[in-house]
Amino acid sequence: MSVLPLVFTSGWASGINAYAVVLLFGVFGATGLTDEVPASLQRTDVLIVAGVLFLCEAVADKIPYVDSVWDTAHTVIRPVAGAVVAALLAGESGSLPELAAGAIGGSTALMSHLVKAGTRMAVNTSPEPFSNVAVSMAEDLGVAGIITFAIFHPLAAALVAGTLLLLGIVILAFLATKIRRFLRRRAQRREERRPTGAQASRAPW
Repeated sequence: MSVLPLVFTSGWASGINAYAVVLLFGVFGATGLTDEVPASLQRTDVLIVAGVLFLCEAVADKIPYVDSVWDTAHTVIRPVAGAVVAALLAGESGSLPELAAGAIGGSTALMSHLVKAGTRMAVNTSPEPFSNVAVSMAEDLGVAGIITFAIFHPLAAALVAGTLLLLGIVILAFLATKIRRFLRRRAQRREERRPTGAQASRAPW
């Protein structure tokens, strides 16, 4: 129960940027800032891989439409990462608390990921790219801030994460029209490309 607030917060943050969560926890643990981080997250190879993937996400997440493709590819990765990080934080391999923590972290990560992905679809309806950069930077700073805050004040951080999750769901409901417009536009583009591809593949008579 004592680690539950940290588990919830890490799950919310993993749904937005799982690589940043792994990297931050690993760095905090390796530098001795906290003893809550398991040794497996502090390994050098884990930190290097998380750092490289974080840089990849930092770039892809700021490019219109590429960010939505990236989000789609991470629909499974982020919840799984949230569950794994949560289970590692709970410790006691194979125990009921570990399994419960994994379930909480994974489900919270899935919800925050869906909010993020849906919000990005709405943002992509704007013609300029600056809104994507602004939203992405806000997400990166938010994840860094909430994880750092959770290390020192886990309960307060969990309350903030829960509030942000609920707020995100409300905003997503208001943006539903823009999201439908984005999906409709993407479907139209696919339809426009099909005839061209079909004609190119036809053999001349």
